[in-house]
Amino acid sequence: PLFLFSSTMASPNMAPRIVELAAQISTAVAQLQEHLSAQGAPSPSFSEDSPENLPPDVSHLKDALLDATAELHELLLDPLALLFKFASISNLVSIDAICRYKIPDMIPTGGQIALTEISEKTGLEKGAVRRLLRHAMAMHILREPEPEIVAHTKISKFLTIPYINGWVNFESRDTWPATTRIVDAIQKWPNSQEAIQTGFVLANNGKSVQEVVTMDPERAMRFGSAMQAVNHVPGYAIENLSTVYDWASLGDVYVVNVGGSRGQAAIELAKNFGNINILVQDSAQTIQGAEFAIPEELKGRIEFKAHQLFEPQTVKASVYFFRMVFRGLGDTYAVQVLKAQIPVLKPGVKILIQDVCMPEPHAIPTWRERISRSVDLALECFSNGRERYMDEWKALFALADKRFVLLRVSVPKDSLLGILEVYWDVSNAGEA
Repeated sequence: PLFLFSSTMASPNMAPRIVELAAQISTAVAQLQEHLSAQGAPSPSFSEDSPENLPPDVSHLKDALLDATAELHELLLDPLALLFKFASISNLVSIDAICRYKIPDMIPTGGQIALTEISEKTGLEKGAVRRLLRHAMAMHILREPEPEIVAHTKISKFLTIPYINGWVNFESRDTWPATTRIVDAIQKWPNSQEAIQTGFVLANNGKSVQEVVTMDPERAMRFGSAMQAVNHVPGYAIENLSTVYDWASLGDVYVVNVGGSRGQAAIELAKNFGNINILVQDSAQTIQGAEFAIPEELKGRIEFKAHQLFEPQTVKASVYFFRMVFRGLGDTYAVQVLKAQIPVLKPGVKILIQDVCMPEPHAIPTWRERISRSVDLALECFSNGRERYMDEWKALFALADKRFVLLRVSVPKDSLLGILEVYWDVSNAGEA
C-alpha cells in the first residue's frame, strides 16, 4: 500500500520524495476518477449537494491519496509553518462562532444570504461577521460566490444537522478548554487512572464529566451530541457493527449489551440478525424512555434494564457485548468491570468487545492513525481512559482473571474499531 512508503529519505538512485509522491498522487487520482466514472458517481467537490462520502470500494485509493497529498503538503512547509498548522488554536474560533450563532441554518438550501443580513440576525457588527466567516471560508466552510454574499459548501450544509452542531459546540466549549490542561493534570497526578484527576477536572473547578453532565442539562445535551457524532466518524460508524463479526454463527442467542446506552448498537444488530435477542444494560438515567425509540418490528427482541457498570452481573446470557466501554476506563477500573461479569460466567460464554486495538506506527494509513492517536489523548483528557495495544489488552484480561482467554481479534478494513473475542475457559490457570 502507498501509505507504507512514508520515508522522506531518498537514496541517490531514487527519485526525490516529492517527485515520487506526485507520481503516486497522479496515478491514484486517475484510478479514482476511473472508478467513479464507471459507477456514474460524481467527482469529489465542495458543492453543497456533493455526496458526503466516496463509494466504499475506492477506500484504498482514498487512503493513498490522503496520505500522499498530506505528506507532500507537509514536506513543502517550513518547520515553523508546519508547527503553526498543527498548533494553531484559531481554526476552532470561526467554526465555534458559526455553530453557536447557527449561521448555516440562516442560509437557504441552494440559496445565498448577505453579510449584512447575517449581521442583523446575529447582532454582530458586519466587520466581525466578515472576519469570522472569511476565516471559515479559507477552510472551505461556507463560500463567497460574490463579494459579501454567503452560500453553503457541503461542510457548512453538514453543520445544519443538529447533533453535528451540538458536537462542534461540545468541542469548542467543553473539549477545547479541557485539552489545554491535559499536561497540567499529568504533572499534578502522574500515572493516574482516576476520572477525577484529569485535564477536564482542572478546567471545570474540580468536577468530573459525570458531575458536570448531571448538573448542567445544556452541557449534557452537548455531550450527548458528541456521542452521537462519534457514530458518524469514519471507522467508528455503528453501521460497521454488522460486518465486524459473524453474528449469524452464534445461532439463536441471548446477548447482554453492557453499557449499551440507549440501544443504538442493539437496534443495529437486531435489525440485521433475526437470531439475536438483546438486553441493554446502562444506568437508569441513561435508559429512561429508550424503549420508545425501538422500531415497532424489533419490539420484544430488545429490552432495557438498569445496571451500574461496576456492580456484579446478575443476568445469565451466552454473550456479553461491550461497545466502546473499556476505552473510557483506566486499567484498574476496566479490570473491575471484567471481574463484575464473573458471577454469571460458565464455560464457553463469550465476551465480545468492540473497541480500538491501537495500531503500531505506520501500520495503517497515516490519516486514520492520526485520528486514533488524537482520540487516545481525548480519552485521557476526559476520564484517564486509553486506547490499548494488543499486548495491553492481553495483560488486562490476565490481570482480571486468567480464565479470560483472548481467542481472536478482527479489525475489518476501513474500521478503527475491532472485535476482541474473549471466552471463559475454566480449564485455564486459576485466578490472577
